[in-house]
Amino acid sequence: MAEPGAQYPEFRDRSVVVTGGGSGIGAAIVEGFARQGAKVSFIDIAEEESHALAYRLSRDSLHPVRFHHADLRDIEALRKTVEAIVADCGPVGVLVNNAARDDRHDFDQVTPDYWDNNQATNLRHVFFAAQAVAPSMREAGGGAIINMSSIAFMLNMPDFPAYTTAKAAIIGLTKSLAGKLGPDNIRVNCILPGMIVTERQMKLWLTEEGIAGMIERQCIKRVLQADAIVGPCLFLASDGASAVTAQSLIVDGGIF
Repeated sequence: MAEPGAQYPEFRDRSVVVTGGGSGIGAAIVEGFARQGAKVSFIDIAEEESHALAYRLSRDSLHPVRFHHADLRDIEALRKTVEAIVADCGPVGVLVNNAARDDRHDFDQVTPDYWDNNQATNLRHVFFAAQAVAPSMREAGGGAIINMSSIAFMLNMPDFPAYTTAKAAIIGLTKSLAGKLGPDNIRVNCILPGMIVTERQMKLWLTEEGIAGMIERQCIKRVLQADAIVGPCLFLASDGASAVTAQSLIVDGGIF
């Protein structure tokens, strides 16, 4: 990850929760908040890489980085995990709803069970995580929620219709939650990453030709990695964005 840029003293000692924080964009966001002195807790289903990340970051962070194992499709487990985080770290000041899986699936082969599981993996937990942290945010006098969408649904991509449906829905959910929670001084915004090259993406989907083709479509002619999302996320959670809510921020290098 690149060296930190802007510093946000308001994050020092603040409780931050990141879902899907064990790898990829989520891990970069966990590291970004930890470097700001926040008390960062992240929830993930992948144990080995999550334990390794928490151990690595805790060595140099002001506070230990806490990994909580949970399957976010299990809403009761999600609620209990948030309760444990609040008990350990105090009211949640920032929630980053990052967890998702962009598994490819064939239109003709999708079953109702697959569809429901995909929505549970990519959409349903976003609402229930916000619902779970809202009481502690209200208690603290406010907070910030950042939901992670994607530009994928804007590009007519045919290979994952259930995933793109979920990512489009997150924008509508963001606006609704902003309207509901705004009177409690809880801001809700959304980030739409472009083609972020992660280890998982390289292993499963991306080719050198595909990356080159996307860079050709970007105004900024470089590979975008996970740390490209960290600065926008920190800003939207910060006091500098205190009047920003119900917004969607595209971070894609300027695709045209």
